[in-house]
Amino acid sequence: MVGGPYYHVRLGRKDGLVSNASLVQGNIAQPTMPLSDIISLFYSKGFSVQEMVALVGAHTIGFSHCKEFSHRLFNFSKTSEIDPAYNPKYAEGLRKLCANYTKDPTMSAYNDVMTPGKFDNMYYKNLQRGLGLLSTDQALSVDRRTKPFVDLYAANETAFFEAFAHGMEKVSIYKIKTGKKGEVRHRCDQFNAAKIN
Repeated sequence: MVGGPYYHVRLGRKDGLVSNASLVQGNIAQPTMPLSDIISLFYSKGFSVQEMVALVGAHTIGFSHCKEFSHRLFNFSKTSEIDPAYNPKYAEGLRKLCANYTKDPTMSAYNDVMTPGKFDNMYYKNLQRGLGLLSTDQALSVDRRTKPFVDLYAANETAFFEAFAHGMEKVSIYKIKTGKKGEVRHRCDQFNAAKIN
């Protein structure tokens, strides 16, 4: 619907029989994590640096709440109010948008300011211009481990689409639950009644 690549999902996925918020911590990347920690997290799940960079390209659509990047806009350091990695005009626009984010926690910005409703390689082009919304995004464009892939995907949308599709296929079979280890829920937000004791 938004123009992204087609990819096969080889298997359906059963839902787990345990749902505990405390199990999430440490298993998904956070917007304030150092890039080395994110690379290690993906690696621990069997994903290479290139696959990680391709999958993070999903940020070409969607949005993030101001609280996730406000530390880059207000009192960033003793020498700079704003993170100098930001494009200055972009940072000023974000400061205006997020000025009241503590009073209104729903305030948010598009992850891709240029083409927010289109799945394309603009996200990577934005990173090259200092338009990465999250610090973890912007770090991809300067780290020696990730920059070559950012540059590749910025220059070649087909390469990004192929890598993203491959990464999503790999995600779709990660830790598949079989047999009685999972269930197909009747409602996605709750366990099936027969499983509740």
